[in-house]
Amino acid sequence: MRYTFKPDDCMVITIPLGNLRDVGEGQLMPEKFTCVFKDAYKVFLRGRPKELGVAQFTIGVFIICVGVLLLLEDSLGHLIVTVPSALFVVGGILTCAAGSSPIMPVVKLAFIFNILSLFWSIIAIVLYGLFLEGYRRYFYDSSEEGHNVFIGLIVVTCVLCGVEFILALVLLYWGSKAVCRPHFNTLPLITIKQDA
Repeated sequence: MRYTFKPDDCMVITIPLGNLRDVGEGQLMPEKFTCVFKDAYKVFLRGRPKELGVAQFTIGVFIICVGVLLLLEDSLGHLIVTVPSALFVVGGILTCAAGSSPIMPVVKLAFIFNILSLFWSIIAIVLYGLFLEGYRRYFYDSSEEGHNVFIGLIVVTCVLCGVEFILALVLLYWGSKAVCRPHFNTLPLITIKQDA
């Protein structure tokens, strides 16, 4: 026979029973017992979404600033990589908002933007790597100071996109604890303990 309901440890109720030998009439069940409820939003807060959201926002703003410097130095080709980095800024703002208020649509929206940020960080690392390789081939003989600064800015941006990738992974892990949960067919786990 298949069980329709199963306990999922979201709510754990512990009822301590008195000792059967020392019990008077009507004293077996206690007046108070403990109930531990694992709220999905509280589990999400363990991942420190406010702090990680601020870090994500800061990295996004820094990448956009470095992208503007690259635009001024080189060409409009860097605009393709710079503008979508605004996903990091929006994702950071939404993650901070999700950490500040227990409104599930905000948590879900932050989760979606963190998925987009994860994929964009991978794409940005690949695109900046292609820019770096193309720039290196084009200016292979150049030893200008501007050339070294340009390569340094691209490397810094790649590193920041790598950090953004790690932040998005961590936020997705903790966000999935709040967003991806069963909504039905679960019962509390009830434990009855008898005193010795």
